[in-house]
Amino acid sequence: MKNTVLALLTALALPSAATAMAPDCVVLLHGLARSETSLLAMQAALNAQGFHVVNQGYPSTRQPIATLMEENVIPAVASCGAAKVNFVTHSMGGILARLYLSRYQPENLGRVVMLAPPNHGSELVDTFGGSRLFQWYHGPAGNQLGTDAAALPNQLPRPDYPLGIIAGNASISAGSAWVEGPDDGKVSVESTKLDGMTAHVTLPVTHTFMMLNPRTIAQTVLFLRQGRFEPNLPVIEAIEIATGREKPIAQP
Repeated sequence: MKNTVLALLTALALPSAATAMAPDCVVLLHGLARSETSLLAMQAALNAQGFHVVNQGYPSTRQPIATLMEENVIPAVASCGAAKVNFVTHSMGGILARLYLSRYQPENLGRVVMLAPPNHGSELVDTFGGSRLFQWYHGPAGNQLGTDAAALPNQLPRPDYPLGIIAGNASISAGSAWVEGPDDGKVSVESTKLDGMTAHVTLPVTHTFMMLNPRTIAQTVLFLRQGRFEPNLPVIEAIEIATGREKPIAQP
């Protein structure tokens, strides 16, 4: 009887296998005027790698960035429970993540990957932000993404967490005419960079479709797992990772 009681007490004191093996969580945040559907390919690849994924949709064109963050990012992180929290963001989603992490950085934060973040704003907002059409289509959050010093992205602190940034330098957009230097059609490569970032890589992808590109997906997986990019990763390997045919990548 004594041995049985000791066994029960020991079992209660130890975490269950399910708890001990709980997968890392990844919160996905899409960009302006997009939806969570745009990140379904990324979600599938991360699921195949063993992550628990929270693909958080939010009404990006209806509210200012701070409100979007408070009403959507906070509950998304909460749904990760006790698991380590990582972020993968596209475009404006990166600004939501930066704002959240500047105020509420969780103790169990893992790594952050940003795809084409306008970390220093976009010249397109400077040029067209005053037009009624722009304001109607992009809403109040869009006008917060200018390049001036008072714009929200330029007011946020430098990252103090593992941050990998993926920029694009291919464009199918006429918007490139208003963006300085190499760009993805909406955001310059230079604007994506941040002092304090862990790693940066530029890929031949466009702003609009980069999250669907196997190379982008593979580099995202690599950073989440290993904390670094592999710029010379063969395309075939990238496709295998992005489509789930590559075995889950182990952390170093």
